Amino acid sequence: MKTAIAFRDEFLKHDTGPGHPETIGRLTAILESLQGLDGNRFQWEKKFNPATLEDITLIHNPQYVKFVETSCQKHSLGFFDGDTPFSKDSYVAASLASGAGIHLANLMLGGEIKNGFALVRPPGHHAESGNAMGFCLFNNIAITAKYLQSKGIKRILILDWDVHHGNGTQNQFYADDSVYFVSFHQYPFYPGSGSKEEIGTGAGIGFTMNLPLPRNSIEVDYMRLWPLFQKEMEKFQPEVILISAGFDAHREDPLGGMLLETTSFENFTKKILMEANLYAKGRVISFLEGGYDFQALSESVKVHLEVLAAS
Repeated sequence: MKTAIAFRDEFLKHDTGPGHPETIGRLTAILESLQGLDGNRFQWEKKFNPATLEDITLIHNPQYVKFVETSCQKHSLGFFDGDTPFSKDSYVAASLASGAGIHLANLMLGGEIKNGFALVRPPGHHAESGNAMGFCLFNNIAITAKYLQSKGIKRILILDWDVHHGNGTQNQFYADDSVYFVSFHQYPFYPGSGSKEEIGTGAGIGFTMNLPLPRNSIEVDYMRLWPLFQKEMEKFQPEVILISAGFDAHREDPLGGMLLETTSFENFTKKILMEANLYAKGRVISFLEGGYDFQALSESVKVHLEVLAAS
């Protein structure tokens, strides 16, 4: 079986305006770096549908979803908050970004692929149930997790290694003992959440693990914390692993303050796939989140995909 890459040209139409870091150039750089991928190991998925309103409202308030849709219909450019712009094509792009995860989930559950990567924008892990935030409109990974739950998957691990804490994803599953959320991130840093004391609430106590790291951390600092994560994975035994794959902890990234190398993301992917093969039948779907230096981003995505395909 192959590694699937879900992509639609509509992601390039999400216009964030001049000077914004979450730009079309991120995807065009990645696409250029992926030219000539081995067709025996990869398959491109470009014909999937947008997430439906029913799918998106597994996570988001219907009123918020309608607000995003009508805002994009009425205005050629605008902002949902100081960081999060939109354009006339942003609702379609965001719906397709969430649809990419659902499409990959269906292929995976049907045994048609071994793993997949949602090559999408806008990103998703900051989006809350009722508001956009941090460049994100809809929470792609959270929607996919809820969709998997609706299909009978009982234990889902979400690993977020973006330089910024995935507040939106954490909040969706903070009281849920069937979704284990683990985050490595720079701290203190935007969005301000993600302290190690945040471990869940109610039935979800012990099913959120934050592994905050100080600015200028290198790969070995992450690896020192990895055994804590491994121990919890062994206890939890996830059936599916979802990755918020942000690459903005790279040393070249203009927004982050970490010192990871391209090979760091290669090593992270190898380690999580070892766990996936042990507990989740190798079932992994990753989602593009951050990463704002085009060369560092494209190189990191490529090594991430190469490891997925080699698993």
